[in-house]
Amino acid sequence: MNQSLIVRGAPQEYECRVGAWDDLEEHLNRRKIKRVMVLHGKDSWEAAKPYFPTLMNIDAHFVYYGGECTDEQTIALKQIFEQEQLEAIIAVGGGKIADLGKAVANQCNTPILILPTLAATCAAYTPLSVMYKTDGEMDRYDVFAQSNALVLIEPKVILDSPIELMIAGIGDTVAKWYEADAMISQLEVNPIEIQVSAFAAKKCRDVLLADSQEALAAMKEKEINQAFLNVVETNILLGGMVGGFGDDYGRTAGAHSIHDALTILPESHQQLHGNKVAYGVLVQLVIEDKWSEIERLIPFYHSLDLPISLKEMKMTLSADEYNRVAERAAEPHETIHYMKEKITPEVVKTAMLELETAMSNK
Repeated sequence: MNQSLIVRGAPQEYECRVGAWDDLEEHLNRRKIKRVMVLHGKDSWEAAKPYFPTLMNIDAHFVYYGGECTDEQTIALKQIFEQEQLEAIIAVGGGKIADLGKAVANQCNTPILILPTLAATCAAYTPLSVMYKTDGEMDRYDVFAQSNALVLIEPKVILDSPIELMIAGIGDTVAKWYEADAMISQLEVNPIEIQVSAFAAKKCRDVLLADSQEALAAMKEKEINQAFLNVVETNILLGGMVGGFGDDYGRTAGAHSIHDALTILPESHQQLHGNKVAYGVLVQLVIEDKWSEIERLIPFYHSLDLPISLKEMKMTLSADEYNRVAERAAEPHETIHYMKEKITPEVVKTAMLELETAMSNK
């Protein structure tokens, strides 16, 4: 394995506490920023508005993000940013809004400040964007040279977010350990930065297995507890640290390649990112012949209603669709090839079929 290892460990500043958003204008003033684009969604914005502070001495230009993170939307927002002569971007929302904000900020060479409304991914923390094609198929990852300027987490906003999105975030983040371990375990020498990545990845798995149930109970009861805060910061901060310190050794391996391949099927677009990644973890473990680890995860998946099969995602693939997904997952550029096993479309297809059969009675 000879991959990139550049540390992009953290945003410039990060804070998670009740009332964190209230200090947004102070953060802008410290940066001498007076004119901002506030990039937001629809439903997430309605939920966030009660917590979004009134900016007394800041000229805020509020813009709906458009629904997708694409090159076309990046270009359109760049034009607005430049026409309005703005100085920074504040992204308020979930992963696609954060990723789009980062993409536009990179094009405009301007600071990006992120106020996440979900704990469904580590997008708020990481200096990269997952770019999609206009038809919804995942296209590529763009990694940026500049860190996010600021991440402000208001736990009350995330407490009110849809619980299924928190569950998807748990599915996405528990994958950090399995994908990082598939790569890091191959190394004869682990540099310090990779040791930090491995620590964060294992911590992701351990915290989520221990605290997820209590965290979800907190969301149902609308009452913040420590388990809830632990899961929020695991999904965002710890998850971001894995790739931030491990770079290519800590980002994605098999599970995300399976996710990416599934996006070529329109019916998969009804499934949340984290659910598809959680399924991808199991396919990766089949390829690694780690059935005991699959058995360990099944009760955890069941307890959160994460899918253990395509059937549980309400997806029935034809023989042709299995072939297409397997071929997409095994394309030469895909990170599934970071695994030590020799990956071919046939290996992927066989693993998917074996998993489907094994999970049919679980």
